Amino acid sequence: MAIVDIGPLPLHVQRIGPRDGRPPTATAVLVHGLLTDSLASYYFTLAPRFAAAGLDVVMYDLRGHGRSGRPESGYTLDDNLDDLEALLGRLELTAPVHLVGNSFGGTVAFGYAERRPEHVASLSVIESMPATAAWAATMDGVLRQVETELASNEAAALDWITTNRGFNTARLAKGAALLVRASTIVRDIPAGRILGEDRIRSVRCPTLFLYGGDSALVEQAPWLESLLPDCRTVVVPGHEHSVLVEAPGPVGDHILGLIRDVSGAEAAVR
Repeated sequence: MAIVDIGPLPLHVQRIGPRDGRPPTATAVLVHGLLTDSLASYYFTLAPRFAAAGLDVVMYDLRGHGRSGRPESGYTLDDNLDDLEALLGRLELTAPVHLVGNSFGGTVAFGYAERRPEHVASLSVIESMPATAAWAATMDGVLRQVETELASNEAAALDWITTNRGFNTARLAKGAALLVRASTIVRDIPAGRILGEDRIRSVRCPTLFLYGGDSALVEQAPWLESLLPDCRTVVVPGHEHSVLVEAPGPVGDHILGLIRDVSGAEAAVR
């Protein structure tokens, strides 16, 4: 475990690389989802495989999550982009990185590719979308529902989660409840900067969108493909929003395929 001080707050970071001592071929930065998520969702799924494939793998807990600092305010998309940018700087990652984001982490990853295109070699987005007006409205509804349900009867909600989802999920939900109560996250995230179609089109790096076949988000794929110049879409049948943890094999296959394609093209140019 490493705690990296990025100035405003400490971030919990895990970094693993090839086990055989060879130098990594590229760096992949993995960004997790909101509230009940942490870097552990990658540590036990994609990260070991990516390291075995020769990558330098960086995972971190978003602000307010896991073992990172938990400020009372400052949870907008731009706040999270500032954290990512500061972290890459502190780790001295100056070459373009391969960004992977799941759920809200995908929105963060896409936002960073729009903000700093020169720093991103490829972008893989799992069950997510850019920060559009529709995204903000959806997040507002989801977060306010979470706040209402926890405020009305948190103990009953956690008991239901324990019974139906298990102790570990209930533990994560308890941490999420604390974050919702003790911070402005519910109001901050929907109030952040919105990306219009012109800014979405500005993302020029090779981009991969992965969806569960039973997810409502898959409907946005044709629209994104029409906007992005180098975009591919993969649908994993039989899964919904939790496709990362339920089907890490095919998800990892497709992301590694994109990274290898990009790395091969860069090598050919050199």
